[in-house]
Amino acid sequence: MHRRRFLAASAATTAGLGPLSPLLSSSAMAAENGVSDGEIVLGHTGILSGPLGAPIKVVMAGAGLAFDALNAQGGLSGRKVRLVSLDDELKPEKAVANYEKLLAEHRAFAFFGCVGSGTTAAAAKVLNQSGAPMVGGYAVSDSAREKAGGAGYFVRATFAREAQALVQHLTTIGVSRIAVAYLDNPGGAEVARLVEAALDALKLKPVAAVPVKGDGTTNEAAGKALADSQAQAVLMYLGGGIGGEVMKSAWTAGGRQMFYGMSIVPGDVTAKLVGDRTSGLAISQIVPYPWSEVDATAREYRQLAERAKVDIGYLSYEGYVNALVMIEALRRTGRDLTRARLHATLKAMKLRIGNMEIDFTGASNTGSRFIEMVRVTKEGRFLR
Repeated sequence: MHRRRFLAASAATTAGLGPLSPLLSSSAMAAENGVSDGEIVLGHTGILSGPLGAPIKVVMAGAGLAFDALNAQGGLSGRKVRLVSLDDELKPEKAVANYEKLLAEHRAFAFFGCVGSGTTAAAAKVLNQSGAPMVGGYAVSDSAREKAGGAGYFVRATFAREAQALVQHLTTIGVSRIAVAYLDNPGGAEVARLVEAALDALKLKPVAAVPVKGDGTTNEAAGKALADSQAQAVLMYLGGGIGGEVMKSAWTAGGRQMFYGMSIVPGDVTAKLVGDRTSGLAISQIVPYPWSEVDATAREYRQLAERAKVDIGYLSYEGYVNALVMIEALRRTGRDLTRARLHATLKAMKLRIGNMEIDFTGASNTGSRFIEMVRVTKEGRFLR
């Protein structure tokens, strides 16, 4: 299972650590941290527990496929990549402590796949002081990306672009009564505002904006509020199994609306919860179709995933794609690896993964604009 593989990868991070060192605030002083003749250490902090932790483990398991394949071939210039993962429970103060621990104790050279909006925003000062690049963040709001400034390089399209694509799709098919259900945290509140802005551009207003707690305690109340709104469609920014539970609660309360998910909604998990009614669910995806037979990157990913028993799907494929970006940046930087050189490489980097263009050369620190709408079947399969 993907969880077994992720835990095995995490366990490896506890071995071979040197003595503690104080957190360095100067990028010049800290530049060599995490790079030795034999390895490159990358740090990761995110929620790894509870209902919101399950999908993050899948994302990181997908990333592990790329790093493990690289290491099996000898790494980069003889250096293998080692990823150290810490759980921050999506709590900003714990995330900041994790970033500091990753820098000082684990001597992380750079950060990869870190999770969350409030957590990323809270750690912006630590990130910028360290000089350590952060690549491939997950579920990081547009404003938190801005706060991360020159430290962050985000692969996935912005949530503003996702909101615009979903609203445009719905209004094109004649849907105007739209509600939004969002995680009750800073990132979720921002996404709700982005949906409102996308509707406002079309002279529309959301018929309801319903916050949902990440621990699942408000699922029933949220579902009833959505049912009472009489919305034609609900846009969801809900991770883990929360979206499926809210959908069931809405239908139990008499709701008849369609449900559309942003990319953090796991379609396969939702299908297991919702069953036959899943066929009405559509999700905006921010990486290409993982089951493509013509895309060599997707084929290689599936082969690696099948061999390692990692769940094949959009979540693990996003982790895999993000890891390919990280690997390519390290490769282009070369043997003389410093944080300043890696930053320079990333800021000049353009590449294509499948039919996904990634470009960090502009003013934005977001590399991709890729969005694709897919339907989810009751078996949890995805149809383009």
